[in-house]
Amino acid sequence: MTAEARAGFAPEALSRDAFLGGALHLLQPRGGYRAGIDPVLLAASVRARAGQSVLELGCGAGPALLCLGTRVPGLALTGIERQDDYAALARRNADENGIAAAIVTADLTALPADVRQVRFDRVIANPPYFESTGRTRAADAGREAGLAEETPLATWIEVAARRCSPGGEVTFIHRAERVPELLAGFCAHLGAVELQPLAPREGRPPRLVLARGRKGGRTPFRLHAPLVLHRGASHEKDGDDYAPEIEAVLRRAADLHFSA
Repeated sequence: MTAEARAGFAPEALSRDAFLGGALHLLQPRGGYRAGIDPVLLAASVRARAGQSVLELGCGAGPALLCLGTRVPGLALTGIERQDDYAALARRNADENGIAAAIVTADLTALPADVRQVRFDRVIANPPYFESTGRTRAADAGREAGLAEETPLATWIEVAARRCSPGGEVTFIHRAERVPELLAGFCAHLGAVELQPLAPREGRPPRLVLARGRKGGRTPFRLHAPLVLHRGASHEKDGDDYAPEIEAVLRRAADLHFSA
């Protein structure tokens, strides 16, 4: 049996996709949940250093966790994923890229004891963006699980904060319309909360935000100026038109710094 089949997907159901300019290659289901740039931006924004521990809640096939492990070698990486097939795929992706990562199949609301006993220096998450009601369900169950919220966002934040060590940081990426919930959860459990809006183009409202908080932090809330993802007022030619800072993140595994 092939490794792809053991991961719960037939070989023909998977594609092998390059991230970080080819520094990382990930198997992803062709018809299931597939990573865009969101987990790459999340990983690039994490202020982790070699030797630190990182937990990702809902790691899927591993794009954020493994992008972070590629950018910052020497991290102790742990991913939580409730879907067996995606967890197995994350393990395979970690192995194929030579990145040590412990992938645990579990729901974030029922973490195993060995995970509950650990505090992590950094906790990250790219939760499902959409509430389960008032939308058309995706035909693929794995894609639907990656898009539609079943566990409330407040619970994601509470669990992340609980698993974070004193002085450690929690970083989420989410949709801009969920900012009220993000801020409520972050401010209830974390300090030194920062919000980094991500605008598609100059003059357009942000669609995504990065939220970061420190366990035990005391500095005031900070709202940063939007980072603009694309050059120009509109997409005018074939190919990418990412802003230089974002292109460096996506192609060269550069850090993503919150703006002034």
